Amino acid sequence: MQDKMMDAFNAQTRQMFEPMRKMNSLMLNNMEKMTQYQLEAMKRYSQMGTERIRSATEISDAESLRDFGTKQAEMMNELSQQMQEDARAMSEMSLQFKSDMEKLFSEAAQQMSEQASATTAKGEQPAKASSHSSRSKS
Repeated sequence: MQDKMMDAFNAQTRQMFEPMRKMNSLMLNNMEKMTQYQLEAMKRYSQMGTERIRSATEISDAESLRDFGTKQAEMMNELSQQMQEDARAMSEMSLQFKSDMEKLFSEAAQQMSEQASATTAKGEQPAKASSHSSRSKS
């Protein structure tokens, strides 16, 4: 008898915590993906900056200064495009995360609704919290 009660309790506990486990997993996966993308973006930007600094150290005359200025303008254009692509990619990841979270909450709500319907169909009443005040009224 006690074994059946413990098994039922364990099953209910797993069922209760499953949505939270899924949500935590989803959040962790999203954080890992976003962090990895940001680290890769930072690496690209720092490489671009380092290349420009190296080019600046190679300026030796007016012609190399002019070339450096031209390449600097090209690099700024490239940087602007890269930043737009990165912003778009981050936005897409955020929208995917939002969609996944909405799906998760929808599934959890549906599961809770089904459980409530099953409980009601069995003739059981859902557990209600109650509290009794021991304070006397003056």
